[in-house]
Amino acid sequence: DTSLAEVNSFSPSMPISPSSMINQYKFEDEPELRDLFITVDDPESHITAIETFITYRVVTKTSRGEFDSSEYEVRRRYQDFLWLKSKLEEAHPTLIIPPLPEKFIMKGMVERFSDEFIETRRKALHKFLNRIADHPTLTFNEDFKIFLTAQAWELSSHKKQGPSLLSRMGQTVRAVASSVRGGVKNRPEMFTEMNDYMETFSQKINILDKIAHRIYREEREYLNEMKEYGPIHTLWSASEEDIADSLKGVASCIDKCCKATEKRMSGLSENLLPILHEYVLYSEILMGVLKRRDQIQGELDSKVDALANKKTEKDLFSEEIGKLEDKVECANNALKADWDRWKQNMQCDMRSAFTNVAENNLHYYEECLATWESFLASQRVDLHVEEDSEDRP
Repeated sequence: DTSLAEVNSFSPSMPISPSSMINQYKFEDEPELRDLFITVDDPESHITAIETFITYRVVTKTSRGEFDSSEYEVRRRYQDFLWLKSKLEEAHPTLIIPPLPEKFIMKGMVERFSDEFIETRRKALHKFLNRIADHPTLTFNEDFKIFLTAQAWELSSHKKQGPSLLSRMGQTVRAVASSVRGGVKNRPEMFTEMNDYMETFSQKINILDKIAHRIYREEREYLNEMKEYGPIHTLWSASEEDIADSLKGVASCIDKCCKATEKRMSGLSENLLPILHEYVLYSEILMGVLKRRDQIQGELDSKVDALANKKTEKDLFSEEIGKLEDKVECANNALKADWDRWKQNMQCDMRSAFTNVAENNLHYYEECLATWESFLASQRVDLHVEEDSEDRP
């Protein structure tokens, strides 16, 4: 089923507190087995003659035996996170690597190096590392361990030990050549269904992301206009002595509604927009994972075709085909397991995000309604008092 209907189903057992979305990722099959805790905080600006960049403190606490210490503290810049992601993709081509925020996250909404931009990125980087830490395979990756524990000079030295430029170019050329050869002939039905699902998911999540950003912009415009009305009514009250109290009351109600709107927008920017955008990036990652699986399958198919057309070197081809069959099976099993895990996590995140939005909207409208009802009730009381005073002799 490629529809997203199942994402919109609500479970009464799901936590619906707005805080349940923030930096909390717990899976039912591993409720108390976490032995690796990571925090990204304390952003710090660095200005050199060549560039300006931000580093973040990464604090790791663990009880794992493969670590030499129980606590580490290092500083990492965005480029280091990019390196880690590329190494994970290289080591695990058919696992779903969590997305990183783009170079300019939420472009058009915040300025680069502003406090809001830095905090948004910090949260995204924190989530990135904790998603890896919670992953049953990625969490034991050696490069991940080095990222968490090595000092800056050690990490820089380790980076230089990576594949050479020519080797990377060769991998890229082979990948492009494989993708150009055409579709995979023997792709299992399960992965065709995954591909169809992701195409539909990508379309819908991108639409949701655009709608959410449009709602946020419209709310911002509404808030800016509403902020002008409070002072206007206050100034108006100075020239209308008979209705001065009422006008001041209106100004007070508008001010309270402004604060409620700001709180509502904060909920959107912290709980909904990042989740939707993260899964926009996830959709791109999943399409890439499926393509890499197809490339492995395509390599096997080409060897099988070559064996059928060659009368010599059959033993050599048979051995290569056996290795490729094992490689395809490993890739398929890794992706199938990760797919189920990712889908469950996605449904949980979406359900919680939209539940939080619904809760916040209810609180917002109840608060605004109560504000205006209280004001109107006070006006009716004043009106009755005035009428009684006029009836007296």
